[in-house]
Amino acid sequence: QVQLVESGGGLVQPGGSLRLSCAASGVTFSLYTMAWYRQAPGKQRERVAVFTSNDNTNYADSVKGRFTISRDNAKNTVYLQMNSLKPEDTAVYYCSAWRGGLGSWGQGTQVTVSS
Repeated sequence: QVQLVESGGGLVQPGGSLRLSCAASGVTFSLYTMAWYRQAPGKQRERVAVFTSNDNTNYADSVKGRFTISRDNAKNTVYLQMNSLKPEDTAVYYCSAWRGGLGSWGQGTQVTVSS
């Protein structure tokens, strides 16, 4: 069972930046595909970025060029650097870990982009 704890959310003005972190425990982190999802009020949860166990990354079209996912296997941590934030990026952001088709989720961290 993977335990995931997100941090780094908050309130930021449009055009600003935030870095989310997700610390994992209880597993061999390097074997897992890690991903960030988000869910805005009244909308479905969507995948924002993924970093596979073989070092491939992929992004939603809405965040390409603005968000960067990275991971530090020595620290069992995955990050999401978010730049040029827009009000439409406002959502609860969730970290998830996947292996063998099974996923685990963190509790989520709120990101609010507003002036």
